[in-house]
Amino acid sequence: MTFDERYAAIQSRDARFDGQFVTAVSSTGIYCRPSCPARTPKPANVTFYPTSAAAHEAGFRACKRCLPEAAPGSPDWDVRGDVAARAMRLIADGVIEREGVPGLARRLGYSPRHLTRLLTAELGAGPLALSRAQRAHTARMLLVGTAMPASDIAFASGFASVRQFNDTIREVFGLTPLEVRARRPGTESAGGVIDLALPVRGPFDADGVFAWMSARALPGVEVSGERSFARTVRLASGPAWFEVRADAGTVRLRAAVAALPDLASLVARVRRIFDLDADPLAIDTALSRDPHLAPRVRAIPGIRVPGAADPHEMLIRAMVGQQISVAAARTALTALADALGEEVPGPDGLTRLFPTMTAIADHGGEVLRGPGARIRSITGAAAALADGSLTLTIADDGTEQRRALLALPGVGPWTADYVRMRVLGDPDVFLPGDVALRTGAQALGIPADRLEAWAATAAPWRSYLSAHLWRAVPPRLSRASTPRTRPTAPIPPDPAVLPALAEEIPT
Repeated sequence: MTFDERYAAIQSRDARFDGQFVTAVSSTGIYCRPSCPARTPKPANVTFYPTSAAAHEAGFRACKRCLPEAAPGSPDWDVRGDVAARAMRLIADGVIEREGVPGLARRLGYSPRHLTRLLTAELGAGPLALSRAQRAHTARMLLVGTAMPASDIAFASGFASVRQFNDTIREVFGLTPLEVRARRPGTESAGGVIDLALPVRGPFDADGVFAWMSARALPGVEVSGERSFARTVRLASGPAWFEVRADAGTVRLRAAVAALPDLASLVARVRRIFDLDADPLAIDTALSRDPHLAPRVRAIPGIRVPGAADPHEMLIRAMVGQQISVAAARTALTALADALGEEVPGPDGLTRLFPTMTAIADHGGEVLRGPGARIRSITGAAAALADGSLTLTIADDGTEQRRALLALPGVGPWTADYVRMRVLGDPDVFLPGDVALRTGAQALGIPADRLEAWAATAAPWRSYLSAHLWRAVPPRLSRASTPRTRPTAPIPPDPAVLPALAEEIPT
């Protein structure tokens, strides 16, 4: 965006740009989100920064009125696939707190010095400053959204000491932690369960997201309701669980972790799973330009493409589900989890973790059913993930990830691209061989012989185009088996209808 485009956004107080950049005002020494209700500053006093960390580094503090740190995250980190975007995904996941800048640089294939130069040039701040801003964001969220003691919040946010926490909060916000907490404490349930609201850029198609989750939930590992979803996850310090509920336009998270430093990573993971940082207004505006899609977008505003709870698990679920229905895949995956998943205590039906890659590699052949070559491809992929010969992370380069997956026996272009859509949050993936997608396109009057060319006009939002086409599958077809010559991955046409549509990828 140009300076004039950004200035027009702050003049109109356009909330869709919240989290995408901040406005620093030299006359006040503060920075704001684009929708700040304060009087629009003069252009001569304005500097736009891509991140709050860059504004911090330039000597500005956060606005106490609009609270820019409370905005949803930037959708750029999914839209972009460059080093800066990949670094921001890892920083949000807490990599610097766990592995330091050398660990972040190693994951991205750069030296720490070169990575610092790249991020400073691109984002206005180096990795340490970006991580510091992320910690401040997490701390503010916990201060205003929970009743956790400030000392616990300090370590949950990734700070090394309470003193560092206090100093950073005062520097970033111009307030003490207790002043940030303000007058309304949040809630903390007994037993250390955290309950807080998650910022989300609306509109948010909650019905569609929860219907997707419900159709694929594995008993014991996941529990899904009409407007809720809970599951167990494996984090750096041990097992954890979370529950997400949507009600009256809000998205709330309940969670419990083995150690407080895992909390920030869990929140980042939940945001990816529910695609909360998407820019639905930009997506809907772009897709609505096509007359075939405009009615669908009006009927289903804010559609989301669910992310993956764990990259390794995503690949296994994808491979298990090849060429079978959602229901059949769920049965097979449930058997795998029951036999090999670690039992853990959890609320409301959450009893176990999804199996480790080592367990699947060693014993998956004893549980899985089907052609031997297919089982060997699944256990082989698990073994490659377990021994590190195959890496699969949220910060992979998309092209390299696709190449690595295609080298695996039993993984074709559809599966590799679908995993890229779910693991990386790539917004521009299109699956032309997907039967359900082609069926949905046909229902909208798109001839099969020009489907790819037509879809190209929706770039860079073809993943969301795919979501709309999956939802467009007629209900009568969704209840029947589709041809198994090509994989599909439909979103149910109606949240109330959760069909067993034959597809390659059930998760």
